[in-house]
Amino acid sequence: MGKFLRVAIIGTGRKKERADRFGYAMAYSHADAYKQIPGVELVACADISADNGLAFAQHYGLPADMVFENYRAMLDDVKPDMVSICTWMHLHEEMTLAAIEAGVRAIHCEKPMASTFGGARRMHEAAQAAGVRLTFNHQRRYGEPYVMGKKLLDDGVIGELVRCESECGNIYDSGTHFIDMMSKFNNEVPGKWVLGQIDYRTENRVFGGHCENQQVVLFEYENGVFGLVMGGAGGAHPIGAQNKFIGTEGIIECGRDHGPAGALRFRRWGDADWTNVDTHGASIHGPGFIERAIADVIDCVREGRPCQLDSGNAMIATEIIFGAYESSRRRGRVDFPLLIDDNPLTDLVDSGAITVEGL
Repeated sequence: MGKFLRVAIIGTGRKKERADRFGYAMAYSHADAYKQIPGVELVACADISADNGLAFAQHYGLPADMVFENYRAMLDDVKPDMVSICTWMHLHEEMTLAAIEAGVRAIHCEKPMASTFGGARRMHEAAQAAGVRLTFNHQRRYGEPYVMGKKLLDDGVIGELVRCESECGNIYDSGTHFIDMMSKFNNEVPGKWVLGQIDYRTENRVFGGHCENQQVVLFEYENGVFGLVMGGAGGAHPIGAQNKFIGTEGIIECGRDHGPAGALRFRRWGDADWTNVDTHGASIHGPGFIERAIADVIDCVREGRPCQLDSGNAMIATEIIFGAYESSRRRGRVDFPLLIDDNPLTDLVDSGAITVEGL
């Protein structure tokens, strides 16, 4: 692929004063990142809402004839080199497969990967077969708390990694970031098995998808490192940080709270107190993570090298997430590879096996 890239956006969304679980207008964040990269031109956009598409085009100086309500028409007419998919997750599979079929050579998609495990697997396999670079926006991999925390681990500050822990509201939407971060710290080693239980008594939809209210998930990676994810009800904090990494000689915490002061600290066994690490004003949420993530994606596309956001890495966390839901459905441990095609949580709700208030 050449150094000059023509990029299109699928799913502009509507930019709000305050983002919420119905929309973050991530297309604007993607576009802002592309605009900063030399040799990348934003050429078109598609959204089912003409008003949303035109507002996006006006914001970024796109001509009106480069705004489409049908993303397939945009792919056929514009033939972009690369697309960003910024829609809700139940659309990711069909849009990714359509972009691959249309000849797009690189696709950067929002997370979670897909609304079903089969969908995630098909996206990954189709991209691999076609030689298309497919990446997912787990942008926290580029944030100072996690980059600096990983360096502490690699430098042996806490010895050898033995367990990763995470606290998150749900494992599917928000949890995909923090379970993916476990993959980063464990050098992208795949999972071996998962044992999980969830509670879903009150309707909780994020971008249209069901997300549990509470969970306890234990899993093991193929190298013997364990993972533990727990979410508390009513504001409880069973882990105490978004991510903890426990080693043979100490512990690293990322995201003790949501501000920069609690972004990163470590403690070696025997130390009298924690050592707080200056993350230069960054929290676990930003700033600048999406810009760095997309800049790295572009560099990897141009140079033909692997990217830490590649779909193969995203599949590690995705298998654990859907495996945890499947474990709850089976009421037992699930060994990998995960062979299901559906979303077990959706099936549990639709079948009436879980009764959810508000549905």
